[in-house]
Amino acid sequence: MTIVITGASRGIGFELANLCIGHGHQVFCLTRHTDSLLQKQAPGLHVIKTDLADEKSIAVAVQQIQKAAGHIDVVVNNAGSLVNKPFAEITYAELEQVYKVNVFAPFKLVQLLRPMLGHTSHAHVVNISSIGGFQGSVKFPGLSAYSSSKAAIAGLTECMAEEFKEQNITVNCLALGAVQTEMLAEAFPGYEAPVTPLQMAEYIYEFARTGHKYYNGKILPVSLSTP
Repeated sequence: MTIVITGASRGIGFELANLCIGHGHQVFCLTRHTDSLLQKQAPGLHVIKTDLADEKSIAVAVQQIQKAAGHIDVVVNNAGSLVNKPFAEITYAELEQVYKVNVFAPFKLVQLLRPMLGHTSHAHVVNISSIGGFQGSVKFPGLSAYSSSKAAIAGLTECMAEEFKEQNITVNCLALGAVQTEMLAEAFPGYEAPVTPLQMAEYIYEFARTGHKYYNGKILPVSLSTP
């Protein structure tokens, strides 16, 4: 398979990229920080330095993918941006940054990759949300920008699935609970999650490969624990 992963320099995205490479897939990693991935030098690994908050940077990354691959089987929109501050103190620039990475980037990336999806094989777009953005879940102070953006990507998933349902493209969203990542530490300092990045990456890998057989346009909570 040919797989595109955003935010693969650390945490779940890094472990997911390793799994995909280990299973012999062609993997395109779009990330700002490339050092950890470039050390891999694995066959089939393409590391593209990308600022997902910048529309032009996303377009350049897609051009590089188009030169190297004829089609895309899976897109995992995993990259995330978080600000942990009281609602009244969050600046417009901080809010904009979070939404650019968490909502605008998945929208634009799939829009640009659309001609490479669903032609030679079924395509599956997996958007990574958070249980914090899941309707009816417990919300926490300081995470209004992050959680609301994750609610937005869940809603976008439903819209994308409707747009693509006759085009051999499935779109689903996983709302993740607590995973022991650097981002979790930013949101909940000192908290120890019951799930490791590798464990969650293994789940996402299998879902990306097979989830389209059972779901479309669904927002699925994957949460053993919520801080």
